Amino acid sequence: MKLVAMSALGIGGATIIGSCIGFLFQRIPHKWNDAIMGFAAGVMLAASILGLIQPAVEMVSASGIWMIGLGLFAGAIFLDLMDKVTPHLHHISGVDEEEHKNNHHLNKVLLFVMAIAIHNLPEGLATGMAFGGNNIKNALTVTIGIAIQNIPEGMIIISPMLMAGIKKRRTFLIALSTGLIEVVGTFIGYMAVHLANAVLPFALAFAGGTMLYVVGDEMIPETHSHGYERMATYSLIIGFFVMLMMDTLLA
Repeated sequence: MKLVAMSALGIGGATIIGSCIGFLFQRIPHKWNDAIMGFAAGVMLAASILGLIQPAVEMVSASGIWMIGLGLFAGAIFLDLMDKVTPHLHHISGVDEEEHKNNHHLNKVLLFVMAIAIHNLPEGLATGMAFGGNNIKNALTVTIGIAIQNIPEGMIIISPMLMAGIKKRRTFLIALSTGLIEVVGTFIGYMAVHLANAVLPFALAFAGGTMLYVVGDEMIPETHSHGYERMATYSLIIGFFVMLMMDTLLA
């Protein structure tokens, strides 16, 4: 349980570290932003496969592979439904160049917090579920992968909020709350798996499905929308290899 708590604080703290860096570099060029996010996408992709999906497959026989597929689609559909009821970050952050002044601060802040919560909660759940599997190596793979991804995520949420006219203190508090949400999600995931250990393969696959959805639906399209898709692709491969190497060293 102590390791779970430390991991929860680690992934939440990574978002805060990224946010602090975001205050220092408030206008990161698209080229480097896409490279950083591409690297993070590769890390997330490897973490989901090595730390969640592969262990889930190893727990079931060939006849039980349907449970893994069901979990993957359930995780993806869960986030898809959340996307439909929650505004996208770039729509609610006031980042539009012509309309980033004189926003209705309170409404946008509340919507912003809700949107980030929806996107970050499954990452915390994934970490907690990984520890619920009692395989420390796989759990650490997922934790490290999400933590690395959270740093650039924390960086890129600062600038849109400041451009929307939100004060620096409130911006930092919002960033802090997004990290705390992942901490809560970690404990929820850990407790849920222990309460229903029989569905552990499904739970791990569900968590893996949410991570794959984030990579495929948000991170890759975002890094391929500014003309730097080749750099982003190579960065993804580098991120995947770095995570693969770290997973091997943890063995």
